[in-house]
Amino acid sequence: MEVKPVKKETLTEQIMNQLAEQITSGELKPGERLPDERSLAEMFGVTRSRIREALRALSLIGLLDIRPGGGSFVSEQSAQIPKETILWSYHREISDYENLYDARKLIEGTVYLSCFDRRTDEVVDTLQDYAEQLFSLDTNKVSAERFSSLIDEIDTYVGAHCGNGIYDKLMQTMIVLRHESALQILSTPASKESAVLWRVKVLKSFAQDDRSRVVSNVDGFFANSISQLTTE
Repeated sequence: MEVKPVKKETLTEQIMNQLAEQITSGELKPGERLPDERSLAEMFGVTRSRIREALRALSLIGLLDIRPGGGSFVSEQSAQIPKETILWSYHREISDYENLYDARKLIEGTVYLSCFDRRTDEVVDTLQDYAEQLFSLDTNKVSAERFSSLIDEIDTYVGAHCGNGIYDKLMQTMIVLRHESALQILSTPASKESAVLWRVKVLKSFAQDDRSRVVSNVDGFFANSISQLTTE
């Protein structure tokens, strides 16, 4: 592993930039273990505290996985972005529901269509199973948290099988950002029933060879969600 000498005025940032560049370029592979803090400090010519700061920052943005007592590893491509990172990055935008739903419709709709275009028999079967799970829920008894958790599980699966790693990360981001508004929408049995109806329509459309139907059902789902939110 080769590194460049760093300047004292921006030590941590320069260390982060060099490591991040090697990770994003593929020089450091997913799952690869970095040298320990002492070795990195010697390589960069800085103190261990500077190395520790840089590693923690890279861990916060999801590039590194720090394992207590085990060292620092390049995050696997499928590793989820830390929830805290997303909330911190978008803390000002979370309460802007109108813009949030515009972003959700664009991103989640695109991810679902990408998954539909690349669907396999296994994906279709799994989504039909999820549809049955939703349909069997007792909306009078299931909590908003439990309902939301199932929806998150479904969308995480769709993101992981959409064939695009960037879309997958964006779906993870949306799942975190929408949590508060989702719980608000799902606060009544009637809203849960409506959510089940539209979600099942979307999932069932994966079993049909009609992309326009997926688009229509996704649009209907978001129109219904926004309506539920604005009437609360």
